[in-house]
Amino acid sequence: MQNIIWELESDKIRKTVLENKRLDERAFDEYRPIELTTNISHNADGSCQVKLGKTEVMVGVKSVLGTPYPDKQNEGSISVNMEFLPIASPEFEYGPPSSESIETARVVDRGLREAKALDFTKLCIIEGEKIWVVFLDIYTLNQDGNLFDASSIGCLKALSEAKLPKLDENNVIIPYEYDKKLELKRHPLLSTFVKIGNSVLVDPTLGEEKASSARFSIATTEDDYITAFQKGGKASGSFSVQEIDQCIETAFKRAKELRKKFFGKK
Repeated sequence: MQNIIWELESDKIRKTVLENKRLDERAFDEYRPIELTTNISHNADGSCQVKLGKTEVMVGVKSVLGTPYPDKQNEGSISVNMEFLPIASPEFEYGPPSSESIETARVVDRGLREAKALDFTKLCIIEGEKIWVVFLDIYTLNQDGNLFDASSIGCLKALSEAKLPKLDENNVIIPYEYDKKLELKRHPLLSTFVKIGNSVLVDPTLGEEKASSARFSIATTEDDYITAFQKGGKASGSFSVQEIDQCIETAFKRAKELRKKFFGKK
């Protein structure tokens, strides 16, 4: 029954897009309204709840002590994890992470890591011995499409609010005491597009995702770098070179607007 409902919805969306319209009356290159609420968790080192239209995610930051990688003795690290909670969608189930949640977490992680959003050398406590590992845990609260971009902006905002725990003279964490704030070097943000017919739309709703033939996500920074690409959706779907170029142009434009609004960046 649910599949039939989605098929009918997809047909309606495709017909609307053929008329150069969207069901929610947005332009093809327009995001839904975005709301951010910070400091929603007293136990996280930083936290943020994101509402992107009806899509909602919550992000918590927790920094723990770890050992450096053999080839990066003077650098700390980050780790992005995502859980699709069943309360967010009847399609989500308890159990091991789904391939979709793993993909979303990896793309968000790649955008942050490759941009060097954090100065990883400043997360080193004792070279070759002890570092900070910054964990970002993403939880879905409501799924109405484009978890990629909602998670991306949530992680970035949570990081911008996060403080490192305070250490004693033996480099042991002092519970409930904090030192300095994490310093963001760059502000990479994902922009996600879907292709429906011959049209490309940014920030797809769940219905638009299901009606699409392909998906494409791009992470961009304020200094004009692209730090992540991810093609997804149906295997048969594709984007032309011209369409990808247009997506990149739109991604830089929209990410710049979001950085100015939520991070005070020009």
